[in-house]
Amino acid sequence: MPVSEVPLTLAVGDVTVTAAYARPDNPSATVVVAHGAGAGMEHPFLRGFTSALNELGTATLRFNFPYREASRKFPDRPPVALATWRTAMAVAAERAAAHNDAGPIWAAGKSFGGRMASMAVADGMEAAGLVYLGYPLHPPGKPDKLRDEHLYGLTTPMLFLQGSRDTFATAEILAGVVSRIGTNAVLQWMEGGDHSFVVAGLKRTADEVGASLAAPVAAFIRDHS
Repeated sequence: MPVSEVPLTLAVGDVTVTAAYARPDNPSATVVVAHGAGAGMEHPFLRGFTSALNELGTATLRFNFPYREASRKFPDRPPVALATWRTAMAVAAERAAAHNDAGPIWAAGKSFGGRMASMAVADGMEAAGLVYLGYPLHPPGKPDKLRDEHLYGLTTPMLFLQGSRDTFATAEILAGVVSRIGTNAVLQWMEGGDHSFVVAGLKRTADEVGASLAAPVAAFIRDHS
């Protein structure tokens, strides 16, 4: 039976954003999930991902960044995005405490959302670990413009789930970055996947694609908790 979601409203400075919390019985962990730059928390990819995590015994909290809530096209600047992340993690911790859930609270995000999570942790936000659903290491065709500098100081467990055809992360460069981070970082390739994990010739809906990433994420969290 699907786990029902509870709609939430999060206060970020002088604005509010939408969130959705779902908790199966006796969850082993909570995963807070942020969307990518071009789609909000209701995108089928994220709904499929969080729903599948719920079925695997993990609580989830999805949320919107303020720019998406206001239907603006361009993502928030880091100060606003990081403040939103801190709020979402705090609310997830409050929900867990209210249910006496002792499991770890992880931060995960699609592309922009994952990158902002890593920057928030680098800025002092507490998280048991980080999961990147397609880390945007560089703009397509611009491998010289890396977004990696803040990653090297992170000591939390990190899972990089990356499509092997992702134009936002040249394979050799990303492998080198993950290697330099240290043993706390693991890179797992999704063969044939692009930045949205779509595999050419494999017919899957966006929610099915998102759901397919839940098992490796749940396994990584279990192994690093």
